[in-house]
Amino acid sequence: MLRSAKREDSLSELAGILTAIEAAGDVLYDWDLATDRLQWAGAAGGLFGEIPQDVPQSGDEINGRINPEDVPRRMNALSAHFTGAAEYDCEYRIRSEGGGFQWVHDRGAAEFSATGTPVRMVGVLRLVTRRKQHEARLEYLANFDGLTGHFNKLRLREALEQALAQGLRFGQDGAFLALGLDQMGRINAAYGHEAGDRVLFDIAQRLDRSLRSVDVIGRLDSDRFGIVLTACGDQRAHRAAERVLQTVRQAPVKIGGRQVHVSASVGVVLFPAHARTSFDVITKAEGALMAAKAAGRDCIRVYEMTEEQRRGHLDNMAVGEEVKLAIKDNRLSFAYQPVVDAGSEQVRFYECLLRMRTPGGALVSADRFVPVVEQLGLMRNLDRRALDLAIHDLETYPEIELALNISGLTAADRSWLRTLVARLKGRPELARRLIVEITETAALQDIEESAKFVTAVRDLGCQVAVDDFGAGYTTFRHLKALTVDVVKIDGSFVRNISSSTENQIFVRNLLSLARTFNLVTVAECVETAEDASYLLREGVDLLQGYYFGKPQMRPPWKLEAEDALYAEAESELPYRLPPQLAAR
Repeated sequence: MLRSAKREDSLSELAGILTAIEAAGDVLYDWDLATDRLQWAGAAGGLFGEIPQDVPQSGDEINGRINPEDVPRRMNALSAHFTGAAEYDCEYRIRSEGGGFQWVHDRGAAEFSATGTPVRMVGVLRLVTRRKQHEARLEYLANFDGLTGHFNKLRLREALEQALAQGLRFGQDGAFLALGLDQMGRINAAYGHEAGDRVLFDIAQRLDRSLRSVDVIGRLDSDRFGIVLTACGDQRAHRAAERVLQTVRQAPVKIGGRQVHVSASVGVVLFPAHARTSFDVITKAEGALMAAKAAGRDCIRVYEMTEEQRRGHLDNMAVGEEVKLAIKDNRLSFAYQPVVDAGSEQVRFYECLLRMRTPGGALVSADRFVPVVEQLGLMRNLDRRALDLAIHDLETYPEIELALNISGLTAADRSWLRTLVARLKGRPELARRLIVEITETAALQDIEESAKFVTAVRDLGCQVAVDDFGAGYTTFRHLKALTVDVVKIDGSFVRNISSSTENQIFVRNLLSLARTFNLVTVAECVETAEDASYLLREGVDLLQGYYFGKPQMRPPWKLEAEDALYAEAESELPYRLPPQLAAR
């Protein structure tokens, strides 16, 4: 009687488990590997078909139902599990009774014989088609515009950067067209935004038909498109722009029985002759577009340099060549400015500030060459060299913490991020002593991409700081998306703050925003004791500025290391001083 009651309890418990499995949408399988027979528990019909004959009875039948593209992945996952190299966890597509494919998540574990041979596999299949469709949609939107199907602004910029790199490397001309539809505001007001979307979609299709297959089209903004033309000189670019305008105006767009006539304006910039970075190209093309609209719309304007701009461009090219040589000849180095605790005034870390040494030995500060380097598209090379210098310092002096400021272009450069990951992955003792600073204005240009960059850097163990905080009007939403560690209040709001009521109000608001997210705050450009005292009372955490120390080429920790080296060498023979100390 007791055994019968226990058996009933066990059966009831098993029935409850099966009910829970079916409710979760999971399907259990028991696979006898020796006989290749499968047993199922749960709603297997939802995966394979309601007729029992549709449900696979063997591993071989399962393989026949899996999408051929996914079979190698599943087989590799099984092999790795059977050899003990990994857990079995795999996703693949499996054909259902209607002939279509559904995504499943397959997790399981093998049982082994005494000789180590897998004899049985028990696992769970879960239908994940909706999740995979959602992921595919998100991946699509990360690259393409949801309305027109063309590249979004980020992918368009990447295509433009590739065209620029190719043009610079092989001496090829290219052009970028900024096309803006005229009077879209009136169309939206008269016919509604759905009609406006119909116009945008129709024009996007026309652009496809009017350009070469190698040309790249993307959506810059609500009513603007960008077009990258490779291997294209000024005459070809002008003809392409004329063809685009003719395509837009050639026929009205039909909207609900109405015919809406549309025209467009085009701004053209040639690269690399007139611009060498994607940001510069797009800015100049949009300037030319605005000139076309001001000239009456439905026309083309080409960006042209004035004689003064041309001379400035030649001067910039000379600076760019000097920077390239400085990188090659290892003539770049850091000056280090201390950042101190607001209360104790003890140094917490140093900010690295680039300096270039001329062949004659003179030092050139970053503000003399960095703006030019950014215009010429060389900033990534400079930031890669700066990263090398910073990591070398961190490796050589394990007691220091450094902050490294990178440009907005570099923050959007995946190759720089890959370099950072390669240098710091698995080295938490270095990563936690590096603060990567990005400017607020750069971070706000593309908040989603900036958020991805910040997350990747923080995952390594580094801290991330927003420099020039307040200059770009960061909002609550921005800080929530960025999840940074430190904010550095822009120096323009800090100078003379003890006597400026306007600056006091502005900084107080910034501090309140920072405290909401428990962020460490740094005030830059602190130059007087009065300003330092005021900022301490307001609750600023860290202070930086000439009052606490100017940038130094030989900071205290380097001098200590040199003194130790000098003492060691002097104890041997005076004639064998190391070269780096001989000139002291």
